[in-house]
Amino acid sequence: MPDPFIIMCAPNGARKSKEDHAKLPITPSELSRCAEEILEAGASILHLHVRDKNGRHSLSADSYRAAIKAVRKTVGDKLLIQVTTEAVGIYSRQEQIELIKELRPEAVSVGLREICPTDAEVLETEALFTWMRREAIFPQIILYDENDRQRFEAMRRDGVFSQNKPFVLAVLGRHGKDSQEPIAALHDFAKSFTASDTPWAACGFGLTETTLPARCAELDGHVRVGFENNLWLADGEQAANNASLVSHAHTAVSALGRNIASADDIRQMFSLKA
Repeated sequence: MPDPFIIMCAPNGARKSKEDHAKLPITPSELSRCAEEILEAGASILHLHVRDKNGRHSLSADSYRAAIKAVRKTVGDKLLIQVTTEAVGIYSRQEQIELIKELRPEAVSVGLREICPTDAEVLETEALFTWMRREAIFPQIILYDENDRQRFEAMRRDGVFSQNKPFVLAVLGRHGKDSQEPIAALHDFAKSFTASDTPWAACGFGLTETTLPARCAELDGHVRVGFENNLWLADGEQAANNASLVSHAHTAVSALGRNIASADDIRQMFSLKA
């Protein structure tokens, strides 16, 4: 029996603006309302980006605190809040690490190629993950291609991540591309993760995203959807809001007989503190 299916939602990202979609949530109050909507639609993890006063991507701990406070006021602990450390060509890996240590979030996503770009950073990366485990911070490791996957597997076997089965996210394709070709890579990722019993989720771009919920469910994985990567429904219509994309995922996965995970389910699956 597979674990309940996790629907993550990435509602804003680092690159899009209101010009891309009027309902892109940016301010704490907008993120709070979005959190309420995606929770009702079936999401259990909110993947959170914040912006500076000019609307640009930010790793400000204070901005994160304001957004988290607003979301918690609306949904309590019914969503896990996963902050991002994504550099977007702006921040150094040291600034990413400093954010994690200052903020001490409930959950955090880290790109493997950003947090550990070469073998020279392996020991520091191991120390970071050991510290996060001690601080009860739930990490997710982001992988973009086969090279990332191979490095991840070698580091996992060597115990770098302070646990044998860390949660990973496979990113299929890239911004600005709307090809279905990345779906082929999903099976390679899934095969590898299944062999090592590693829990995983996947995300895609554009219409690629709309096919992922069912495919991930069939392969015993999980999914991330949302405006960060995609604004469109499967029929080619623009989604009204992030909850529309979550609802699509919920419907597709439920039709396959997979139970949908709550935040409490995830805490139990990964032995997290409430």
